[in-house]
Amino acid sequence: MKPPVSRRSFLGVGAAAGAGVSLAAPPANQSLALLGGKPVRTGPFPSWPRFDKLEEHAWMEVLRSGKWFRGYGKQVDRFEQAYAQLTGAKHCLATANGTSALFTSLNALGVGPGDEVLAPPYTFIATINVVLLQHALPVFVDSDLETCQMDPAKIEALVTERTKAIIPVHLGGSAANLDAIFPIARKHKLAVIEDACQAHLGEWRGCKLGSLGDTGCFSFQASKNLNSGEGGAILTASDELIEKCYTFHNNGRGRKLASYDFSYHASGANLRMTEFQATMLMAQMTRLEEQSKTREQNAAYLTSLLRETPGVAPARMYEGCTRNAYHLYMFRYLKEHFAGLPRATFLKALRAEGVPCSGGYDPLNKEPFLKSVLGSPGYRAIFPAERLKRWHEENHCPANDRLCQEAVWFTQNMLLGTRSDMEQIAEAIRKIRAHADRLARA
Repeated sequence: MKPPVSRRSFLGVGAAAGAGVSLAAPPANQSLALLGGKPVRTGPFPSWPRFDKLEEHAWMEVLRSGKWFRGYGKQVDRFEQAYAQLTGAKHCLATANGTSALFTSLNALGVGPGDEVLAPPYTFIATINVVLLQHALPVFVDSDLETCQMDPAKIEALVTERTKAIIPVHLGGSAANLDAIFPIARKHKLAVIEDACQAHLGEWRGCKLGSLGDTGCFSFQASKNLNSGEGGAILTASDELIEKCYTFHNNGRGRKLASYDFSYHASGANLRMTEFQATMLMAQMTRLEEQSKTREQNAAYLTSLLRETPGVAPARMYEGCTRNAYHLYMFRYLKEHFAGLPRATFLKALRAEGVPCSGGYDPLNKEPFLKSVLGSPGYRAIFPAERLKRWHEENHCPANDRLCQEAVWFTQNMLLGTRSDMEQIAEAIRKIRAHADRLARA
């Protein structure tokens, strides 16, 4: 069998639209594909990315112009204006990638050595890497098992005099509980950086995710619902913050300086988006709304099917989440309803039935590199020994540990298929459950 794959490399290829399938329980004599039987489906799911002559024309137009850098061209400016309008944000700054957006936000908000930043342990590593790049201390807030998001009930107990910011992650495109997070942030005067890297067009109470915090950060990496291979963006309502972000992402040079003016306002880095990325995003945005509606409809249908199967618990959305972007379709696999079949075996069996899947993230708070980073001379010089010792003693996220043992993911391209594709996913899961006892003994 093929080994488990990462979120970014696990993408379907080709398009498929099979005939409708019966929603009845699979016959007892229908053997699992993992045990030599016929798989539920043999066709691939829709491929990603999707493109046509629109992208080709846009790319060649920039190529022939010779203006590939945002300082010479107008494509990045056009994208920033269009994305701000799409999200209802006052300001948008395009960046090289989502990591750059987060890194720039922390710098603009003044997060630095000696500060603490609250973040979830169930997220992509970039959310934590940017905190470490600032020589700040990431403090992990345990997960809400049912939603896969940061548990707001666990936040306030972790706030200290050093806490400077909270990074709620809208994981998979579903919203973190902003109604609970914002009051805590206001009470303790903490900045809120929305990590909306997976949440294009997601909403909280009708407002676009990423437009509600001090800043909101997006990724346009190759797996994302809005894709330019690499790319990112920052949203903010603050005139002051957007200028600080621009200056930092432009090597410390302000927006109004002429290209020949080599004076600097602050430290910074080169985190700019290219004209090529921007023009690709403008083309990709023409399909974003239609694709998002397809994902929502298929996700709702798949959820209605999976809820009929004991042992499958689709991720719950908070009441305030008025639109889920569905970069990921997530559910928890409860092995006690599958004859104790280990999740790893369930994932292998599901792949064998023609359904690509992933087990998602490992516990980020337990990554071995954190111990070496926090034990480095730099961190020992910045933070008191007592604080680092307490960090290690308190670094427990039991709900997240369980989530990492039970989670199953489908990627967004799978939700661009047909209702028949969703029925086949559900049929494959029911088939495995019907034969779980035999598979557990195999």
